[in-house]
Amino acid sequence: MQYRRLGSSGLKLSAFSYGSWVTFGTQVDTRLATELLACAWDHGVNFFDNAEVYSYGVAERVMGAALAALKLPRDGYCVSSKVYFGSVPDPLPTQHGLSRKHIVEACDQALTRLDLDHLDLYYCHRPDEDTPVEEIVVTMDGLIRCGKVLYWGTSEWPAELIRAACVFAHQAHLIGPQMEQPQYNLLHRARVEQEYALLYEEYGIGATIWSPLASGLLTGKYDHGVPKGSRLDQPGYEWLRKDLLESESSNRKLEQVRKLTAIAHELDIPSVQFALAWCLRNPHVSTVILGASSREQLEQNLAALEYVDRIDDAVQKRIEVALQ
Repeated sequence: MQYRRLGSSGLKLSAFSYGSWVTFGTQVDTRLATELLACAWDHGVNFFDNAEVYSYGVAERVMGAALAALKLPRDGYCVSSKVYFGSVPDPLPTQHGLSRKHIVEACDQALTRLDLDHLDLYYCHRPDEDTPVEEIVVTMDGLIRCGKVLYWGTSEWPAELIRAACVFAHQAHLIGPQMEQPQYNLLHRARVEQEYALLYEEYGIGATIWSPLASGLLTGKYDHGVPKGSRLDQPGYEWLRKDLLESESSNRKLEQVRKLTAIAHELDIPSVQFALAWCLRNPHVSTVILGASSREQLEQNLAALEYVDRIDDAVQKRIEVALQ
């Protein structure tokens, strides 16, 4: 395993981390979660990602039970949660968003579900137009100073709002955001590579990216429809299936995937490993969050580390042509 600094911080995260979105609490129960977390740990993974909204808190409970069963050294791994959407269906006004009340109470609830005394990383899962950024920064700073959170950041925030949080934190002598969790893959690049470009150098933001396989699109499994049991076949994710396979750009994306698959095959690199290894070419990516529902799938994903050096500048030029 390789380890990378979380932006400009001193925290080192494994290049590949393991997340619970879609899988924990639905496809993955506590027994399987324990096996998968053990597998990830044995391969050097030291960051496990979660959120209050994943299966409405069930994902955190499953992860917490699995970690407790494994008895891993607490100072050897990092766990995250995210706050915004709430942990119950149809939340009341104070049960979602980024008000001081919800951030603090959601943090306590996440710690209870995960059976931990602190979160290593805590994300504001989406921007909240109803809450001043100053209130968010002050609240997160307070959680860090009382020991409940070690690092805080954002997920899918526009660059100007992240910059505003950093500027206010600096002016008020508070602890500002350290990381952003955006979607990033071969088909979804602009935000990470262009919109956030100045944030890395100016404020030391690190990217902990999600959906490196474009929710499975880059594996080629959806070339001929939606396989039963796949991510896009899961109840509640109809919006994702519509976005990837039923939008105006779907045919273009599928054609791009076929071209990328051809490049990977010429290099004798499996498509999955090719897409994952490509993400690690970006020096601003602190970690690539994997989502797997079986040991075989997880080990296959982790094997992508072997191919990073083979995606050189010449291969990158071929990728750019394929994506035009």
